[in-house]
Amino acid sequence: MKKMIMAAALAASMGGTTAYADGHANTVTLQLQWVTQAQFAGYYVALDKGFYEAEGLDVTVLAGGPDIAPPQVLAGGGADAMLNWMPSALAAREKGLPVVNIAQPFKTSGLMLTCWKDTGITSVADFKGKTIGVWFFGNEYPFLSWMSQEGISTDGGEDGVTVLKQGFNVDPLLNREADCISTMTYNEYGQVLDAGVSPDELVTFKYEEQGVATLEDGIYVLEENLDDPVFVDKMVRFVRASMEGWKYAEANPEEAAGIILDNDETGAQTEAAQVRMMGEIAKLTAGSNGALDPADYERTVATLLAGGSDPVISAAPEGAWTHMITDQALN
Repeated sequence: MKKMIMAAALAASMGGTTAYADGHANTVTLQLQWVTQAQFAGYYVALDKGFYEAEGLDVTVLAGGPDIAPPQVLAGGGADAMLNWMPSALAAREKGLPVVNIAQPFKTSGLMLTCWKDTGITSVADFKGKTIGVWFFGNEYPFLSWMSQEGISTDGGEDGVTVLKQGFNVDPLLNREADCISTMTYNEYGQVLDAGVSPDELVTFKYEEQGVATLEDGIYVLEENLDDPVFVDKMVRFVRASMEGWKYAEANPEEAAGIILDNDETGAQTEAAQVRMMGEIAKLTAGSNGALDPADYERTVATLLAGGSDPVISAAPEGAWTHMITDQALN
């Protein structure tokens, strides 16, 4: 991840942002954090329902995947904006890639650990001596920070946890390679249930309820572009239409799921899974008008700084977010 971020920072310093020259006043390219699914429904709905068009925008949504690092794409000029979890974005910023959060459609976190109940795990203290699946590529930061706050080593042994680098699937839990795995409320938890596991056999720990939730799926741009009034105007319109898409998706989950399926070029998604995902996603975007809540930001930073000897970020960031765009977009 560090190598990728440094490469991205280098690309940015070498002028990778030429994409925003004249002639791009109404075109927006958005890099998603993952594959086409209801996690990103607001943007696809805005595209499908003509909300971007109504703002005079020509928007391209780029699907993500396991080999795509949004900060790298942004740094290289491949996108105007990216979606990213705040831990990843702030880590990238500290390492030299000046990304700024301009909007925060997700109010709450969907990240949780899902564990087998028969392992005897009933509280966080019971993680000691257990194996826990954790996603990497920037997604590990909330977990490592949480364990540090709890005083639990991530180096294994009886008093620590053994961290299993988890792929983006639930196999380690189903195969009993891990006692707990990382899951999103809207995605992998459903995959565990789809595999025939009963909720009664599981115990879950939501980061939100543990007080260590960090912000997810914010919209980020490169800081230098915010000095360009043409770019700012474009982002104001983009955020306004995107939030219209999100609120429509919240109110019409089945239609939103259908729009996702229409845009899924892989054919990998099913209607049932996307309808379920949209229902869970709506809980996370509920209560957000798109403007970042400074208190949520401060909690995220505090969580990341609490990483003991190896914190995610070493100092409170300066200038990592702005209300400049949402103040204009939402008023």
